[in-house]
Amino acid sequence: MNVALFGKSIANNDIPYVQRLVDRLEAMGGQVFVYQPFLNVLKDRIHFPGKTLPFNGQEDIRGHVDYLFSIGGDGTLLDTIPLVGNSGIPILGINMGRLGFLSSISKEEIIPAVEEIVEKKYFLDQRTLLRLESPEGIFGPFNYALNDLTVYRDTPLSILTIHTYINNEFLNTYWADGLIVATPTGSTAYSLSCTGPIITPDSENFVITPIASHNLTVRPIVVPDKSIIKIIVEGRGIDCYIGLDSRHHKIENSLELIIRKEDFTINLLRMSNKNFFQTIREKLKWGLDIRN
Repeated sequence: MNVALFGKSIANNDIPYVQRLVDRLEAMGGQVFVYQPFLNVLKDRIHFPGKTLPFNGQEDIRGHVDYLFSIGGDGTLLDTIPLVGNSGIPILGINMGRLGFLSSISKEEIIPAVEEIVEKKYFLDQRTLLRLESPEGIFGPFNYALNDLTVYRDTPLSILTIHTYINNEFLNTYWADGLIVATPTGSTAYSLSCTGPIITPDSENFVITPIASHNLTVRPIVVPDKSIIKIIVEGRGIDCYIGLDSRHHKIENSLELIIRKEDFTINLLRMSNKNFFQTIREKLKWGLDIRN
Protein backbone atom coordinates (compact mmCIF):
# COMPACT_ATOMS: atom_id res chain seq x y z
CA MET A 1 0.00 0.00 0.00
CA ASN A 2 1.60 3.26 -1.15
CA VAL A 3 0.55 6.34 0.82
CA ALA A 4 1.18 10.06 0.34
CA LEU A 5 1.37 12.24 3.46
CA PHE A 6 0.38 15.89 3.23
CA GLY A 7 0.55 18.57 5.91
CA LYS A 8 1.71 22.11 6.54
CA SER A 9 2.85 22.26 10.14
CA ILE A 10 2.89 20.03 13.20
CA ALA A 11 2.83 20.78 16.92
CA ASN A 12 5.48 19.15 19.10
CA ASN A 13 2.92 17.17 21.09
CA ASP A 14 1.58 15.68 17.84
CA ILE A 15 4.95 14.34 16.69
CA PRO A 16 4.53 10.93 18.42
CA TYR A 17 1.28 10.31 16.53
CA VAL A 18 2.92 11.05 13.19
CA GLN A 19 5.89 8.86 14.11
CA ARG A 20 3.60 5.92 14.89
CA LEU A 21 1.85 6.43 11.56
CA VAL A 22 5.14 6.47 9.64
CA ASP A 23 6.37 3.37 11.50
CA ARG A 24 3.17 1.48 10.71
CA LEU A 25 3.26 2.39 7.03
CA GLU A 26 6.91 1.39 6.79
CA ALA A 27 6.17 -1.94 8.50
CA MET A 28 3.58 -2.68 5.84
CA GLY A 29 6.27 -2.54 3.17
CA GLY A 30 4.66 0.09 0.97
CA GLN A 31 6.19 3.26 -0.38
CA VAL A 32 5.69 6.47 1.61
CA PHE A 33 5.53 9.78 -0.28
CA VAL A 34 5.72 13.04 1.69
CA TYR A 35 4.83 16.50 0.42
CA GLN A 36 8.18 18.29 0.08
CA PRO A 37 7.41 21.36 2.25
CA PHE A 38 5.95 19.05 4.92
CA LEU A 39 9.00 16.80 4.70
CA ASN A 40 11.16 19.85 5.40
CA VAL A 41 9.13 20.42 8.56
CA LEU A 42 9.39 16.78 9.67
CA LYS A 43 12.92 15.77 8.65
CA ASP A 44 14.62 16.69 11.94
CA ARG A 45 11.68 15.59 14.10
CA ILE A 46 10.54 12.30 12.56
CA HIS A 47 12.62 9.20 11.89
CA PHE A 48 11.82 7.68 8.50
CA PRO A 49 13.06 4.05 8.62
CA GLY A 50 12.96 3.46 4.87
CA LYS A 51 13.29 5.44 1.68
CA THR A 52 10.84 8.33 1.57
CA LEU A 53 9.96 9.96 -1.72
CA PRO A 54 9.14 13.69 -1.78
CA PHE A 55 6.37 15.01 -4.00
CA ASN A 56 5.31 18.50 -5.03
CA GLY A 57 2.35 18.07 -7.33
CA GLN A 58 -0.27 15.78 -8.77
CA GLU A 59 2.10 14.50 -11.44
CA ASP A 60 4.35 13.01 -8.74
CA ILE A 61 1.68 10.85 -7.10
CA ARG A 62 -0.87 10.17 -9.83
CA GLY A 63 -0.78 6.45 -10.55
CA HIS A 64 1.82 5.89 -7.82
CA VAL A 65 -0.12 6.12 -4.55
CA ASP A 66 -3.22 4.35 -3.30
CA TYR A 67 -4.24 6.90 -0.67
CA LEU A 68 -3.39 10.41 0.47
CA PHE A 69 -3.43 11.17 4.21
CA SER A 70 -4.06 14.81 5.13
CA ILE A 71 -2.51 15.60 8.53
CA GLY A 72 -3.92 18.76 10.06
CA GLY A 73 -7.37 20.31 10.05
CA ASP A 74 -10.06 20.92 7.45
CA GLY A 75 -8.04 23.74 5.89
CA THR A 76 -5.15 21.36 5.35
CA LEU A 77 -7.43 18.85 3.67
CA LEU A 78 -8.78 21.55 1.35
CA ASP A 79 -5.21 22.23 0.24
CA THR A 80 -4.94 18.62 -0.96
CA ILE A 81 -7.72 19.08 -3.53
CA PRO A 82 -5.50 20.63 -6.27
CA LEU A 83 -2.90 17.92 -5.57
CA VAL A 84 -5.40 15.10 -6.05
CA GLY A 85 -7.54 16.72 -8.77
CA ASN A 86 -9.25 14.19 -11.02
CA SER A 87 -6.83 11.37 -10.17
CA GLY A 88 -9.40 9.62 -7.98
CA ILE A 89 -6.90 9.13 -5.14
CA PRO A 90 -8.93 8.70 -1.90
CA ILE A 91 -8.18 11.20 0.87
CA LEU A 92 -8.15 10.41 4.59
CA GLY A 93 -8.40 13.44 6.88
CA ILE A 94 -6.48 13.11 10.16
CA ASN A 95 -7.53 15.85 12.55
CA MET A 96 -4.74 17.67 14.37
CA GLY A 97 -6.83 20.83 14.56
CA ARG A 98 -10.02 21.75 16.38
CA LEU A 99 -13.40 21.14 14.76
CA GLY A 100 -12.62 18.79 11.89
CA PHE A 101 -15.74 18.13 9.80
CA LEU A 102 -13.67 16.76 6.92
CA SER A 103 -10.69 15.58 8.97
CA SER A 104 -12.76 13.19 11.02
CA ILE A 105 -10.04 10.79 12.24
CA SER A 106 -8.66 11.77 15.64
CA LYS A 107 -5.04 11.31 16.68
CA GLU A 108 -5.96 8.28 18.75
CA GLU A 109 -7.76 6.67 15.80
CA ILE A 110 -4.86 6.85 13.32
CA ILE A 111 -3.53 3.31 13.66
CA PRO A 112 -6.99 1.63 13.86
CA ALA A 113 -7.95 3.60 10.74
CA VAL A 114 -4.87 2.36 8.88
CA GLU A 115 -5.75 -1.23 9.84
CA GLU A 116 -9.29 -0.76 8.51
CA ILE A 117 -7.93 0.65 5.26
CA VAL A 118 -5.66 -2.38 4.86
CA GLU A 119 -8.66 -4.65 5.40
CA LYS A 120 -10.81 -2.53 3.03
CA LYS A 121 -13.28 -1.81 5.83
CA TYR A 122 -14.13 1.70 4.73
CA PHE A 123 -16.51 3.66 2.53
CA LEU A 124 -15.71 6.12 -0.23
CA ASP A 125 -17.75 9.30 -0.05
CA GLN A 126 -17.85 10.93 -3.47
CA ARG A 127 -17.97 14.66 -2.86
CA THR A 128 -19.21 17.17 -5.42
CA LEU A 129 -16.96 20.02 -6.56
CA LEU A 130 -17.97 23.33 -8.08
CA ARG A 131 -16.07 24.91 -10.95
CA LEU A 132 -15.40 28.53 -11.85
CA GLU A 133 -15.98 28.21 -15.57
CA SER A 134 -15.58 31.87 -16.45
CA PRO A 135 -13.44 33.91 -16.42
CA GLU A 136 -10.73 31.39 -17.24
CA GLY A 137 -7.22 31.47 -15.88
CA ILE A 138 -7.76 33.24 -12.55
CA PHE A 139 -6.74 30.15 -10.61
CA GLY A 140 -4.78 28.46 -13.38
CA PRO A 141 -5.76 24.82 -13.91
CA PHE A 142 -7.16 24.54 -10.37
CA ASN A 143 -10.43 26.37 -10.95
CA TYR A 144 -12.51 24.08 -8.71
CA ALA A 145 -13.44 23.93 -5.03
CA LEU A 146 -14.64 21.29 -2.59
CA ASN A 147 -16.22 23.70 -0.09
CA ASP A 148 -17.24 26.94 -1.72
CA LEU A 149 -16.73 29.89 -4.00
CA THR A 150 -16.87 33.22 -2.19
CA VAL A 151 -17.12 36.78 -3.50
CA TYR A 152 -16.27 39.35 -0.85
CA ARG A 153 -14.87 42.80 -0.13
CA ASP A 154 -11.93 43.67 2.13
CA THR A 155 -13.05 47.09 3.33
CA PRO A 156 -15.91 48.15 5.65
CA LEU A 157 -16.47 51.40 3.74
CA SER A 158 -19.02 50.15 1.21
CA ILE A 159 -21.18 47.15 0.40
CA LEU A 160 -21.16 45.09 -2.76
CA THR A 161 -23.99 44.91 -5.26
CA ILE A 162 -24.18 41.31 -6.47
CA HIS A 163 -26.54 40.41 -9.33
CA THR A 164 -27.23 36.68 -9.37
CA TYR A 165 -28.82 34.49 -12.05
CA ILE A 166 -29.76 30.81 -12.13
CA ASN A 167 -29.80 29.27 -15.62
CA ASN A 168 -29.97 32.83 -17.02
CA GLU A 169 -33.05 33.60 -14.94
CA PHE A 170 -32.68 36.52 -12.54
CA LEU A 171 -32.61 35.39 -8.91
CA ASN A 172 -31.80 38.47 -6.87
CA THR A 173 -29.57 41.48 -6.39
CA TYR A 174 -27.77 41.16 -3.06
CA TRP A 175 -26.53 44.24 -1.23
CA ALA A 176 -24.09 42.60 1.13
CA ASP A 177 -20.50 42.11 2.23
CA GLY A 178 -20.32 39.17 -0.14
CA LEU A 179 -21.89 35.96 -1.41
CA ILE A 180 -21.09 32.27 -0.90
CA VAL A 181 -21.87 29.47 -3.33
CA ALA A 182 -21.34 26.28 -1.34
CA THR A 183 -21.36 22.59 -2.15
CA PRO A 184 -22.98 20.12 0.27
CA THR A 185 -19.53 19.62 1.80
CA GLY A 186 -19.16 23.39 2.20
CA SER A 187 -22.59 23.74 3.79
CA THR A 188 -20.95 23.02 7.18
CA ALA A 189 -18.20 25.61 6.64
CA TYR A 190 -18.39 29.38 5.95
CA SER A 191 -21.97 29.12 4.70
CA LEU A 192 -23.09 27.62 8.03
CA SER A 193 -21.56 30.55 9.95
CA CYS A 194 -23.64 32.89 7.74
CA THR A 195 -26.88 31.06 8.70
CA GLY A 196 -26.86 28.74 5.68
CA PRO A 197 -28.53 25.33 5.99
CA ILE A 198 -26.72 22.02 6.44
CA ILE A 199 -27.32 19.71 3.48
CA THR A 200 -26.23 16.10 3.20
CA PRO A 201 -23.28 15.20 0.94
CA ASP A 202 -25.49 13.25 -1.48
CA SER A 203 -28.19 15.91 -1.83
CA GLU A 204 -27.06 17.12 -5.30
CA ASN A 205 -27.57 20.78 -4.43
CA PHE A 206 -25.69 24.05 -4.08
CA VAL A 207 -26.38 26.66 -1.39
CA ILE A 208 -26.27 30.38 -2.19
CA THR A 209 -25.70 32.32 1.05
CA PRO A 210 -25.32 36.10 1.40
CA ILE A 211 -22.70 37.48 3.78
CA ALA A 212 -24.16 40.19 6.05
CA SER A 213 -27.00 41.12 3.71
CA HIS A 214 -28.29 44.70 3.97
CA ASN A 215 -31.82 43.37 3.38
CA LEU A 216 -32.86 41.37 6.44
CA THR A 217 -35.54 39.42 4.56
CA VAL A 218 -32.97 37.85 2.24
CA ARG A 219 -32.12 34.29 3.20
CA PRO A 220 -29.94 31.48 1.80
CA ILE A 221 -31.41 29.47 -1.05
CA VAL A 222 -30.79 25.87 -2.15
CA VAL A 223 -30.62 25.16 -5.90
CA PRO A 224 -29.97 21.95 -7.89
CA ASP A 225 -26.28 21.38 -8.57
CA LYS A 226 -26.98 21.03 -12.28
CA SER A 227 -27.76 24.75 -12.30
CA ILE A 228 -25.50 27.28 -13.99
CA ILE A 229 -24.97 30.21 -11.62
CA LYS A 230 -23.99 33.63 -12.96
CA ILE A 231 -22.75 36.41 -10.67
CA ILE A 232 -22.03 40.03 -11.61
CA VAL A 233 -20.43 42.17 -8.90
CA GLU A 234 -20.45 45.95 -8.55
CA GLY A 235 -18.56 47.78 -5.82
CA ARG A 236 -18.13 51.56 -6.16
CA GLY A 237 -14.39 51.39 -6.66
CA ILE A 238 -13.64 49.11 -3.69
CA ASP A 239 -11.49 46.04 -3.99
CA CYS A 240 -13.36 42.81 -4.64
CA TYR A 241 -12.02 39.30 -4.18
CA ILE A 242 -13.01 35.80 -5.15
CA GLY A 243 -12.10 32.71 -3.16
CA LEU A 244 -12.05 29.03 -4.10
CA ASP A 245 -11.71 27.19 -0.80
CA SER A 246 -8.43 28.53 0.67
CA ARG A 247 -7.21 30.24 -2.54
CA HIS A 248 -8.04 33.89 -3.22
CA HIS A 249 -7.65 36.35 -6.07
CA LYS A 250 -8.49 40.00 -6.62
CA ILE A 251 -10.98 40.62 -9.43
CA GLU A 252 -12.32 43.62 -11.32
CA ASN A 253 -15.69 45.12 -10.53
CA SER A 254 -18.51 44.18 -12.94
CA LEU A 255 -16.71 40.96 -13.85
CA GLU A 256 -19.09 38.17 -14.79
CA LEU A 257 -18.57 34.85 -12.98
CA ILE A 258 -20.02 31.55 -14.22
CA ILE A 259 -20.17 28.68 -11.73
CA ARG A 260 -21.28 25.13 -12.35
CA LYS A 261 -20.75 21.58 -11.08
CA GLU A 262 -17.34 20.07 -11.82
CA ASP A 263 -17.23 16.96 -14.01
CA PHE A 264 -15.31 14.87 -11.46
CA THR A 265 -15.66 14.23 -7.74
CA ILE A 266 -13.31 13.90 -4.79
CA ASN A 267 -13.15 10.62 -2.86
CA LEU A 268 -13.07 11.00 0.92
CA LEU A 269 -12.32 7.92 3.01
CA ARG A 270 -14.88 7.24 5.73
CA MET A 271 -14.37 4.57 8.35
CA SER A 272 -17.07 1.96 8.91
CA ASN A 273 -17.91 3.32 12.38
CA LYS A 274 -18.60 6.88 11.19
CA ASN A 275 -21.35 8.63 9.23
CA PHE A 276 -22.38 12.17 8.33
CA PHE A 277 -25.11 12.52 10.96
CA GLN A 278 -22.84 11.21 13.70
CA THR A 279 -20.23 13.80 12.69
CA ILE A 280 -22.81 16.58 12.81
CA ARG A 281 -23.97 15.53 16.28
CA GLU A 282 -20.42 15.30 17.62
CA LYS A 283 -18.97 18.46 16.09
CA LEU A 284 -21.98 20.71 16.74
CA LYS A 285 -22.74 19.16 20.15
CA TRP A 286 -26.31 18.31 19.19
CA GLY A 287 -28.30 16.45 21.83
CA LEU A 288 -26.05 17.48 24.72
CA ASP A 289 -27.70 18.88 27.82
CA ILE A 290 -25.71 22.07 28.47
CA ARG A 291 -28.09 23.54 31.06
CA ASN A 292 -25.79 22.91 34.03
